[in-house]
Amino acid sequence: MPIKKWIYQYSIALPVVFLILAGVQYFKGRSAEYSIEFGIIWSIISVSVFAIRRIYNYRKSINCAICNDLPNKANDSVNK
Repeated sequence: MPIKKWIYQYSIALPVVFLILAGVQYFKGRSAEYSIEFGIIWSIISVSVFAIRRIYNYRKSINCAICNDLPNKANDSVNK
């Protein structure tokens, strides 16, 4: 598993998602406390769902062209 790559990606994604969600709630007129709480809860939930699905796809060898977690076997055989 490409754990280092995933940790790096999620350490960037979590604060970005938090800022977006909390910012939207704040600009909608909610209080700062509510916006921060909402941002924390939903950023953790959304990033966790994505991470769990990504781990599932990796273990089942379901290739994702965007994620690029699995080696492309066709390219490996051509390059050898």
